[in-house]
Amino acid sequence: MGVPYAMRALMILPTTVLVGAAFAACGSEPTGQAPSATGSQALAASAVRKVPQTSNPYTLFETLQTRPLALSADGRYLFACNTPDNRLEVFRVDGKTIKSVGSAVVGLEPVAVAVRTPNEVWVVNHLSDSVSIVNIDDAGNAKVQQTLLVGDEPRDIVFAGPRNSRAFITTAHRGQNDPNDPGLHDPTQGRADVWVFDATNPGPAGGSRLTKITLFADTPRALTASPDGKTVYAAAFFSGDQTTVASEWAVEQVYGSTMPGPGVLNFGQPVPMPNTGLIVKYKLGPDGQYHWMDFYGSIFDPFIRVQLPDYDVFAIDATANPPAAKPTGVYSHVGTTLFNMATNPVNGKVYVSNTDAHNDVRFEGHTGGFSSVAGNIVDSRITVIDPASGALTVDNLNSHLNHTAGTGDPTISRAFPQDLTVSQDGKSLWVVAQGSQKVAVYDTASIEAGTAAPSAQNQVVLSAGGPTGVVLDESHKVAFVLTRFDDGISIVDESKRSEIGHVQMFSPEPASVTAGRQYLYTANSALGDQACASCHVGADFDGLAWDLGNPGFFPLPITQLAPTEATIHTVPQAAIEGLIGQQQADYIMDYYQPVKGPMTTQSLRGLDNSGAMHWRGDRNGAIQQTGAPFLDGSGNPVVSQQPNSGIFDEFNAFMSFNVAFPGLVGATAQLSNDDMSAFTTFILQATYPPNPIRALDDSLSSVQQAGAAFFVNNLQGQELPVDRFHNCEGCHTLDRNGNAGSTPHPGFFGTDGRLSFENETQTFKVPHLRNAYQKVGMFGSSLDEVHAPGSLLPQLNPTVPAVRGFGFQHDGADGKLEDFFTAFVFIQTYVTVDFAGINNIPPNPYGIPLFDPNDPLNFDPANFSVAGAQLRYAITDYVMAFDTNLFPIVGQEITYTPSTASAVAARIALLEAQATAGNCDLVVHGTFLGADHGATYSGGKWTPDVSSLPPLTDAQLEAFAAASPLTFLAVPPGEGWRVGVDRDGDGYVDGDELGRGTDPNNAASHP
Repeated sequence: MGVPYAMRALMILPTTVLVGAAFAACGSEPTGQAPSATGSQALAASAVRKVPQTSNPYTLFETLQTRPLALSADGRYLFACNTPDNRLEVFRVDGKTIKSVGSAVVGLEPVAVAVRTPNEVWVVNHLSDSVSIVNIDDAGNAKVQQTLLVGDEPRDIVFAGPRNSRAFITTAHRGQNDPNDPGLHDPTQGRADVWVFDATNPGPAGGSRLTKITLFADTPRALTASPDGKTVYAAAFFSGDQTTVASEWAVEQVYGSTMPGPGVLNFGQPVPMPNTGLIVKYKLGPDGQYHWMDFYGSIFDPFIRVQLPDYDVFAIDATANPPAAKPTGVYSHVGTTLFNMATNPVNGKVYVSNTDAHNDVRFEGHTGGFSSVAGNIVDSRITVIDPASGALTVDNLNSHLNHTAGTGDPTISRAFPQDLTVSQDGKSLWVVAQGSQKVAVYDTASIEAGTAAPSAQNQVVLSAGGPTGVVLDESHKVAFVLTRFDDGISIVDESKRSEIGHVQMFSPEPASVTAGRQYLYTANSALGDQACASCHVGADFDGLAWDLGNPGFFPLPITQLAPTEATIHTVPQAAIEGLIGQQQADYIMDYYQPVKGPMTTQSLRGLDNSGAMHWRGDRNGAIQQTGAPFLDGSGNPVVSQQPNSGIFDEFNAFMSFNVAFPGLVGATAQLSNDDMSAFTTFILQATYPPNPIRALDDSLSSVQQAGAAFFVNNLQGQELPVDRFHNCEGCHTLDRNGNAGSTPHPGFFGTDGRLSFENETQTFKVPHLRNAYQKVGMFGSSLDEVHAPGSLLPQLNPTVPAVRGFGFQHDGADGKLEDFFTAFVFIQTYVTVDFAGINNIPPNPYGIPLFDPNDPLNFDPANFSVAGAQLRYAITDYVMAFDTNLFPIVGQEITYTPSTASAVAARIALLEAQATAGNCDLVVHGTFLGADHGATYSGGKWTPDVSSLPPLTDAQLEAFAAASPLTFLAVPPGEGWRVGVDRDGDGYVDGDELGRGTDPNNAASHP
């Protein structure tokens, strides 16, 4: 192993000569008194450095790992992504055991690792939009040598091409490190990128890619290579299932004024259910042709403006110069959500772990006479691609279950297959089941035949949950499995099919995170194959809409108990009554009806400080799911007001989702109150990543600025309403300090939690705008004369191929925001008009021009407003760059060496400027005089993790780079001291702890 780490820590205690030499090299003298003694004498003489313990030492992003384990070619070392601690962990393999020998700090949220040579490992950093190239010496010591800057949210890496000399990396088609325009308005552009580097010479500084391959799919995830390295396969992540939505107006054209199944429910008296859109699927009709058909078989072809080719997996010629997608190497209908891929090293067949969604089936609950997806939300599968023939074979991993009858053994079910790997002889496939705490082992022959079946004999139940990664060590006949719930690694005996060891990595996650995570992923349905993560993949969304009304439920009251009407509602009910009449206004404003129509899956990130939940706000802290009010401390119905009371109480709002465990997931009962509280505490900490469209210095482009100006349109502080009531910000509140001091996650980012009238048949909560950029890719809106009149214009809404079936609005019917901004409520009018059965609608002089404002409903192309189109474009650009809880700089990094000093100087200056502004904390890691150490930027200087070194200037710090590269990393505010110098957050810097024999990975162990 070489010099033990504790002894290497002593080596950083510099002699006067070394410190003076280092400082002289950068043209200055040390600002503090250098120790006059060396070794243990200096250690004894120096004081222990204490650093602050902040209120935000850890930020939860809940990033899914892709390929978090790798084994060195000689089998000596196991490499693991320690995602929460942003480190690459290195373990020495000793027979059937492993021992930690060190780690290297990499970027934020590392999710995949690949071995290139015996001395080089590449790590994909999801939040940092980077790849760390890590040198591994013969003793297993790891040092970051270079940081490659890539597109947004990279997820996987594979080496292929001539002598495996090329690195392929999947990223989203966006991000500040990509010099190309993200094409947010271009329907011809795919949203999936594969960056390619020459792995032997990746270029200076942040790297120089050979090429970028853009694939016509939504955000990509997994990669694998053919056995000969000539072909790389890239998979979309949320690839969809050829479903989209027909708008409410389209449904009315097909069915009239009464909705199908059911149009009316009886609650002592008949109550009509709201008119809504419907999910439609492209499938074979009774005439032998493919049509867009709803659950009942009605055809909606005339109202759909998207074509969904459902391209899932793409073959790339890795040997071409530069590498390029193969024109004929596209595989469709592989699955809905694709997690990972592996290639059989013998026959070249590709195995894809995936789930397939049943979102074309209406309703949740268990009401007789109605369809339901309860307990049968997605199928967990492995799809086999035969590149030679193009044929697909699908294996349902839970073929033993009969969801209709509710029968089957849940103890052998497998939920959410993730990472997978194939034995060298090509005969065995190992796959982890994230939701089942298992690794399963299949004969590849049965998988390829589509006959693989679960059994107690072909699974290993692990001691920890959430498995996400697996690698085989065939020389020792063991498998290593990463278990995300405890940030550990299980060792599984290949012959005995049993776990024989388990090692935990250090994790900075608090118990409030780790205790509740299991309830998101663990498949606790009665048949053991469904969980919240069936739809909320990685605490995010699945890119789909679901029609999850419950015909067996009842109307749920909408609270009116608040200090003022405006506390809850953005539009006064009296004004609504003036437009649509009191009866209809009461119907919309008084109750949430049990049948609600399609709603796109919302992310579970950023829920704290956002108020009521669900698109309608029907999960809230004012009204329980029984219909009874929540009570305050005095036993009275709670009054809704900010912060954290009534509908603004996010804790009780999320607790209200407990009914979904039996009603949707298909569990036999709700969680206990303690378990649901743990789940709630966990999920309310999940945070959105920084916006990848907004500039790293947080500035706006000129077009974005134009959109922002209209967003807050006002005259001397008086808002100029775009919809006759408010400007954009009048509903979509933007206030970074919203509820500061009353919540750990302050800020309003498009919503302050209030409810709004949207000229719909239901009340909706004003939605936040933090993830609009994730929804780009549909473009073709469902025709809608009321809510998007522009969708009727072929020049604005042509039929186009698309990578997504759901876009914007609650139901995803708007393919692009520009169509949403043609809604009648936004159209500029200078005259009173009659529209959609409403008479004498007053003028809207501050709206967005569509045609002639003096004749607004005359859609004569000659009167089309070019200025209005430009304004809609600008507003869209601004919304795409909307603020999130974190500034864009968070996660960004760069590696400094003397040879790249001039190339990276501007980036380091930007990092420091953003840290000085409080937009991030900034840390650096490298080798300081013989050992690995970190420093944190504070007060314009760098505080090292050893008390023997004084705070350093930039020049003093960079002088150390002569011996080793230095990597600068922007982390969320509050995390700088932990990530930089105090790993366990106990207030004592790591170098001092090592030097004094205490454990920097244990907060209870310190000097």
